[in-house]
Amino acid sequence: MPSRRRFKSRRFHPLRWLVNLVVLLAGAWAVGLLCFMVVIWAAAPPNPIPRADGIVALTGGDGRVSAALALLAQRSAPALLISGAGRGTYLGDFTADDAAATTYYAGEITLGHAALTTRGNAVETAAWANARHMHSLIIVTADYHMPRASLEIQRCLPEVRLIEVPVRPPAILHLFGLPTLRLLAVEYSKYLVVRAGLSDAAGAPDGTGQ
Repeated sequence: MPSRRRFKSRRFHPLRWLVNLVVLLAGAWAVGLLCFMVVIWAAAPPNPIPRADGIVALTGGDGRVSAALALLAQRSAPALLISGAGRGTYLGDFTADDAAATTYYAGEITLGHAALTTRGNAVETAAWANARHMHSLIIVTADYHMPRASLEIQRCLPEVRLIEVPVRPPAILHLFGLPTLRLLAVEYSKYLVVRAGLSDAAGAPDGTGQ
């Protein structure tokens, strides 16, 4: 009888196996999120920023267009694409702080109106870069968004060198605040989906295009 009870206890239990699997996956996700946060917090542009064939600013957050315009003014590249500007948007629609720069460099700036998602940004960027035979691009977007954006763009432009210039938005200034943790958790999950080759599943518009 004791041996029979021991045998029963060792039998396969699907529910227990499923619980163990969920716990294991949740633990791996949490560790990955922590590593993701460290990478984001340590993100910084190269110094000095090397010259490139073009600059791409992905809209959807504070400071991205301003940073890209500053790079254009410094002649880090001769042309700028503002991707995901939205239909009906014009250069004059940007903030007053950027109005003078956008007017002065209007001939070197392209507004991309088609992209609604990060995947759309990548496709729009690839079309713009290929049409101009570019071999290097400076990518400007939020630091938390950079890993996913670079991955998407690199897949569309595998032969093009990408130079990452991350911008730290106000939302990331308090790393362990609940809103920041929620933002990073969502972004990390989207990054994993894209990493798995399922870009469409991570590409639903969220109001910012990212």
